[in-house]
Amino acid sequence: MFNFFVRRTCLVIVRSFFISLENLVFVSFNRYLPWIELTDDRWNRAIRLGFGKRTSIYNSTIVIGDVSVGEDCWIGPNCLLDGTGGLTICSNCQLSAGVQKYTHNTIDRSIDRDPNAPSRKSSTLISSNVYLGPNVIVSMGVSIDDGCIIGAGSFISSGTCVGPRSSLWYGTPARFVRSLE
Repeated sequence: MFNFFVRRTCLVIVRSFFISLENLVFVSFNRYLPWIELTDDRWNRAIRLGFGKRTSIYNSTIVIGDVSVGEDCWIGPNCLLDGTGGLTICSNCQLSAGVQKYTHNTIDRSIDRDPNAPSRKSSTLISSNVYLGPNVIVSMGVSIDDGCIIGAGSFISSGTCVGPRSSLWYGTPARFVRSLE
């Protein structure tokens, strides 16, 4: 019986702490965040992952494999960074919420009906000063040139070279729309 009351008291204290922290963040920044985001510093997480200076990455973002990120990047919530085939994101890139970047697939396992078939892998390069809108999907083997903007909900298919420099792309599949210079 004593253990029940001790546990209950601890839970009440922890819950009160998180509610206070949540209210402080709301008053300071006008936002409500999941509890894990209240306790983990996005910039420290980037440092722990070996990313560049002043880069931030939300705790809800999944990082797999060999992912390299430069300085001054912002990686929003609920992203997926698959570096199985190698993923490089250069400096000053902005990845909006829900962006997914893939560098491998396992399609041969289904096509060949062989669960042991090897994965296909191909590196992906995101050059500097790139903006990816919410829910953009970047397939393996893609290269995005410096200063490009990819519109929300776009899909960039395997092997696409997004450019020229400073251009706007969007759609499914993503297509060149116009130059930004």
